[in-house]
Amino acid sequence: MPPASSVSLTEPASSTAASGKDPRRFRALAVIAIAQLMIVLDASVVTIALPSAQRALHISVANRQWVITAYTLAFGGLLLLGGRVADYLGRKRVFIVSLLGFAASSALGGLAQDAAMLFGARALQGAFAALMAPAALSLITVTFTEPKERARAFGVYGAIAGGGAAIGLVLGGLLTQYASWRWTLLINAPIAVLAAVMAAREVRESRSDQRAHYDLPGAVSSTVGLVLLVYGFTRAQTDGWGAPVTLGLLAGAVVALGAFVLIESRTRDALLPLRVVTDRSRGGAFLASLLVGIALFGVFLFLTYYLQGTLHYSALKSGFAFLPFSGGIIIAATLASQLLPRLGPRVLSGIGLSLGAIGLIWFTRLGVNSSYVVHVLPAEVIVSIGMGLAFVPFSSTALIGVEHRDAGVASALVNTTQQIGGALGTALLNTIAASATATYLYRRGPAATAAGLVHGYTTAFTYSAVILALAIVAAVGLIHARRDEVAQVEALGGM
Repeated sequence: MPPASSVSLTEPASSTAASGKDPRRFRALAVIAIAQLMIVLDASVVTIALPSAQRALHISVANRQWVITAYTLAFGGLLLLGGRVADYLGRKRVFIVSLLGFAASSALGGLAQDAAMLFGARALQGAFAALMAPAALSLITVTFTEPKERARAFGVYGAIAGGGAAIGLVLGGLLTQYASWRWTLLINAPIAVLAAVMAAREVRESRSDQRAHYDLPGAVSSTVGLVLLVYGFTRAQTDGWGAPVTLGLLAGAVVALGAFVLIESRTRDALLPLRVVTDRSRGGAFLASLLVGIALFGVFLFLTYYLQGTLHYSALKSGFAFLPFSGGIIIAATLASQLLPRLGPRVLSGIGLSLGAIGLIWFTRLGVNSSYVVHVLPAEVIVSIGMGLAFVPFSSTALIGVEHRDAGVASALVNTTQQIGGALGTALLNTIAASATATYLYRRGPAATAAGLVHGYTTAFTYSAVILALAIVAAVGLIHARRDEVAQVEALGGM
């Protein structure tokens, strides 16, 4: 799903409109496309390289998930604030600064000498991506003022968001196998610097005329709460769920997230106005989207280790093995756009999530000697089609009945919930998998290591299926938007 701006999707492009079409607009689109491609690539390219990075830096099983969650936590947690910063300080300025910051943090990660350095670099990447993504989307909105051209520009943007993940999987395999896992991060540096230079020449500046208001207390409390929650899940694997340190971290997370809700309810310029999520249909879409993130992001982690560690695939072969997943999502999302006005968001999301749960249950049948064609590929295809069908109604429902001033926040929140859910799910499911493996080996001895690892993966897949079942309940039970309301959102360009 393409990241969305938190404010600017519906703002008028006054500066561009006043002077006619920007002659540099398609060159600007090329720069924005490069930035979007880097953001999407970074989520998938590192996944394939993770086993190699774990061995090189001696990262523990409990902590390996931080390579993914450090990025997704920072990205998802700061995305809404990033949109506000871009609108008020200038979208071009923030876009260029974020590109340079992304380049520096990518280089830092590629040169990491230990786990802490890599985790910190990934968090910085996520933070700069949270500035870059909404700035890029806002720049498309203000650069392309003619409806047909704007639709084409968003089509390019969306195609990159859909296909970039597939490119990242193959690129990650190529770089890891023929160069080093470090190049999956280092390659961003020269590309981002080149994009920043091009942006300085080709992109026109724009900003909001409103007075700047930043909900920093909301951003800090939500981010702290999420970090404590993920760290609590991580410590549960080493110390146990009942350990004082685990309970203390989880209690701190509850307090911080409770403070976030309180702050948002009392702040005039809230980062997340509670009226956006209290609507039944929108709240159901956001909750289901969060649960989907929790259930699915860990799947890529465990499948990567299963393919490379159990089936002994190379990094490149693993990348190609994931391609059907990306293809299934793209095809199903295209189909969902046609089916949504006929079936409505509740039915379509229910069908999609049900298919996803079936695919996850299929994954629970994996064994040490399973076949990719018989056991992995069918499950991949089923899950990807299900998710492609579900993502489209989530995005549409997020904008139904929303006030004009909240449209940007509402549209960005689908992506935010998926990123945050992915961070939480990766940490939680990694702990579940590691604990299940440890218990299995304690009972059967180290000779059963291979079977114990697979048992950990299948246990995580089982919990993922249960979480996705909860997403079905949330979507079917809470989303009640009608088909005509969906049609109105599509007519306004909300899809």
